[in-house]
Amino acid sequence: MSRTLKSIDLKTAVPGPKSQAILARIAKAVPKAAAPWAPIAIAKAHGSLLEDADGNVLIDVTGGIGVLNVGHTHERVVAAIKDQADRFLHTDFTLLPYAAYVDVAERLNARFPGGGPAKTIFFNSGAEAVENAVKIAKVATGRRAIISFEGAFHGRTLMAMTLTSKPRPYKAGLGSFAPDVYKAPFPYSYRCPIGARETGHICDEACYAQVEHLFKVQVDPSEVAAIIVEPVQGEGGFVVPPASFLRYLRDLTSAHGILLICDEVQTGFGRTGTFFACEQSGVVPDLITIAKSLADGLPLSGVIGKSAVIDAPGDSTIGGTYVGNPVACRAASAVLDVFDEEDLLAQGQRLGVQMRSRLEAMASRFPQIGEVRGLGPMLAIELVEDRLTKTPAKDLTSRVQRRALSLGLLMLKAGIYDNVLRFLAPLNTPPAIADEAMDVLEEALFAETRS
Repeated sequence: MSRTLKSIDLKTAVPGPKSQAILARIAKAVPKAAAPWAPIAIAKAHGSLLEDADGNVLIDVTGGIGVLNVGHTHERVVAAIKDQADRFLHTDFTLLPYAAYVDVAERLNARFPGGGPAKTIFFNSGAEAVENAVKIAKVATGRRAIISFEGAFHGRTLMAMTLTSKPRPYKAGLGSFAPDVYKAPFPYSYRCPIGARETGHICDEACYAQVEHLFKVQVDPSEVAAIIVEPVQGEGGFVVPPASFLRYLRDLTSAHGILLICDEVQTGFGRTGTFFACEQSGVVPDLITIAKSLADGLPLSGVIGKSAVIDAPGDSTIGGTYVGNPVACRAASAVLDVFDEEDLLAQGQRLGVQMRSRLEAMASRFPQIGEVRGLGPMLAIELVEDRLTKTPAKDLTSRVQRRALSLGLLMLKAGIYDNVLRFLAPLNTPPAIADEAMDVLEEALFAETRS
């Protein structure tokens, strides 16, 4: 299989000697828990391309795990960071406020689905946003319990880790966990989570029924503060529920006085083709958690919510020393400028169409691709030993990932069985670079399925 290299430029084998030297230092200086997967050390990056310490240029479709929707080192973002760094770096907003925080909050409030009065509060990480969304929900409702879903990922701090479903590597050996958290099956129709052989609508409806079953056997709805859900599961394998799922949850929560929290940490900021993924279901949640691509790599997260809900906690109930850092807020404002002035949503939608077309073409050639799925440019392929049994091809997935890296393409795995390759390319990835990335993936699949 031949391909024409355009952007990828490999001067050494991957990893090269300089990267290997840095990795050796990491092994001595950094705990194993923080050991990097990719055996390369980055030197610089821009857009969809990165250059490692050995001068190798690779295509990046990881986006820093979904953080770089506007691409590496976007000019507007870098300029805003430099300008703010010359002014001041920190005050703690609740001590000495500044306009940059308010500017971003106002712009996000204007994007809250359904309109209506909304407010935004900022934190540092996605996990912090989730923790504080739960706090807000408990105060607003006076209730104690939270429902999340099998396959979910909501973070690594105590409540967020409890809400997360995948034991390894996120939870094993780290208990006890937060109390009053209950889990329902997520409608993953390719692998029905309730043990049924049926797929599609039959599985979906069965999963819906299991949510209400929780109210009969585990927790009374009058004690549930919120249901938290990813509109598309991220770490769970880019699992897309039917559009009716969020509408069902909205109706169910409204009927019982329960709040609906949409975790848009990974799906937000155009990743699924709309600014927030929940917009595609026409659902207005009570709270939305955001992070990742909010500030193009600087630590910034937040909770956007209906004013009546998010105003429930009293003074200093939620917050932190570094939350809403002024440099990160200026970066976030620049990210929103990119969306407004560079038609980034449309660029992302076109990228999604292009990449899905290529992935579906590969699926017609490689029976190891059990399913192509996703929304917009948030896409993935699930690899299986064969399509009849759907046995997860975990080893093949790792081999394809490693082979692609050796050819100049950096991509991520996901899924509860670690057999999903997911794509989080910047939304403004040029079509030629996206095609080149797909060429490399196809080459890697060809090599590893024939070996």
